[in-house]
Amino acid sequence: MVSLKEINRDNFWEAVSLEVSPEQTSFVTSNAVSIAQSKVQPECITLAVYDDELMVGFVMYCIDEDDGEYWIYRMMVDKNYQSKGYGKKTMQLLLDRIKEDKSRNKIFLGVHKESFAVDLYKKFGFEFNGQVFGSEYIMRLDY
Repeated sequence: MVSLKEINRDNFWEAVSLEVSPEQTSFVTSNAVSIAQSKVQPECITLAVYDDELMVGFVMYCIDEDDGEYWIYRMMVDKNYQSKGYGKKTMQLLLDRIKEDKSRNKIFLGVHKESFAVDLYKKFGFEFNGQVFGSEYIMRLDY
């Protein structure tokens, strides 16, 4: 069963050793950088993605300090576990978790337009909103 668990002392090294495939490295910031970012931006929540006891991926999300909205900053599935449905299951778990907060009703994320992840995000209802930050195009989900 796929679940999200806190990154801690016991699973830190496993989390930072997860990797995307070589052709995806320009689309995803490393987990080590993401975990470091969460230490200086404590609003960022980092979680490991597990299939039972096997770590298969990583996510980071937050309520952004600038706009007060939920943002999914990172989502990755290790290269060894891609194309097995983990991305879809992870996104559903993460959205369910965020939507528990009834005080907000939208979620943002940034994505490279050429990334295969665009199709996944669209399946969950995310749409491009016209904003661009650096090389990332912003997608928004209203719920």
